[in-house]
Amino acid sequence: MKRSILVLVCASATLLVAARTASREYARKSAGSSQSERKSAPAPNLARMEQVVQSFVKDKQFMGAVLVARENEVLLDKGYGFANLEWNIPDSPKTKFRLGSITKQFTAASILLLEERGKLKVDDPVKKYMPDAPAVWDRITIFNLLTHTSGIPNFTSFSDYRKLEPFSATPEELVTRFRDKPLDFQPGERWSYSNSGYVLLGYLIEKISGESYAQFLQDNIFKPLGMVDSGYDSNSTVIPNRASGYAPNKDGLVNAGYIDMTIPLSAGGLYSTTEDLLRWEQGLFGGKLLSPASLKKMTTPFKNDYGLGLGIGSVNGHEEIAHGGGIEGFNTMLAYYPDDKLTVVVLANVNGSAPQEIAANLHILADGGSVVLASERPAAKIDPKIFDGYVGSYQLAPNFVLKVTRDGDHFMTQATGQGWVEIFPEGDHDFVAKVVDAQITFVTDGHGHATELILHQGGADQHAKRVK
Repeated sequence: MKRSILVLVCASATLLVAARTASREYARKSAGSSQSERKSAPAPNLARMEQVVQSFVKDKQFMGAVLVARENEVLLDKGYGFANLEWNIPDSPKTKFRLGSITKQFTAASILLLEERGKLKVDDPVKKYMPDAPAVWDRITIFNLLTHTSGIPNFTSFSDYRKLEPFSATPEELVTRFRDKPLDFQPGERWSYSNSGYVLLGYLIEKISGESYAQFLQDNIFKPLGMVDSGYDSNSTVIPNRASGYAPNKDGLVNAGYIDMTIPLSAGGLYSTTEDLLRWEQGLFGGKLLSPASLKKMTTPFKNDYGLGLGIGSVNGHEEIAHGGGIEGFNTMLAYYPDDKLTVVVLANVNGSAPQEIAANLHILADGGSVVLASERPAAKIDPKIFDGYVGSYQLAPNFVLKVTRDGDHFMTQATGQGWVEIFPEGDHDFVAKVVDAQITFVTDGHGHATELILHQGGADQHAKRVK
């Protein structure tokens, strides 16, 4: 839900899936991409998997739990770091983490269940179930909400969001925050990630089913699939084995900021464990929850490689169905690879980009490929004057800029709201940040003057035009 410190990554936590779908070609390639090559790939290097995760733990970028499973065979299932730093309680596979926007796929599945029961159709206009909706919503359908193509502005980006975040709100009050705002674009015209759309879906689920969002999921998803460690999070309820959330700052980790858990609702309000999320993937893709037609609808991309609550793309010849999430103190990644029936779950109780980076690396290793971490790459020697053509500012998003400068023979970058990070040359145009698994490529005009940079991180390539 929130815009969190991701160390170089510009996308907000809720936009992790958008970053992943922007480009599906990892810098670190697996051993092969054809089906025959995959069948003859070596067994996963479990020791290397552990080494990769531990590298993020050692650099204090990751605390949480990780699970990798192929069909019913669990390859890795372990906790790292602490669920509570003040009491030194370790994270484990039983630790419960806030999921952030991974919640959206549960919301989408709930809508499809209601459709199967004849309670709605995803092509229905929202106004059919909300007669008092504003006139500008006349053409908005439930499908538009599910696919982020409604044009309804994202309320978590409003200027007053931070002021209102700590206070409870009913679903009706949440909808009131954005219902009278002008649309960003006409419905179906383009794609723009909107927590508002998914909050509105939760409101509709309650109105149409006659149950609270939390109770609907409990009765129709969690209980049928045996997900006994999942639910809707609460600031007041005592929830056994729930992790505390942390955020990085210049002095180390601090307790994350407060958000009233009525705010994220159906856009990001759930908690779960790695093992329960495996049950979810097995249930969803094993035909235990939705009909084949509904599952196909959910996993068919509409715009921007996005289906219904899920990002759908291809990584090294594998279809990938994935979504990330983030909320105060937590970042998450859940990915499924249908051709291998492979599930990768990374749940962190510290904000940062580690979950998507770890997940990307573990997928490569599970496929028999190899991974070279940023910290393992030897730095090349270049003439420091070459870097002078790169010094400037590069815009990754409307309010997110990467500044680049040179301090003698040291090359530095700083993202909006973050500290300076040294980057090390791998060539005249390519640099790596060893404190986080990220690379930067500078694109020049032929005269050594950079016109843009490309940030490679978490399996995605993000282009940033030079603005200064």
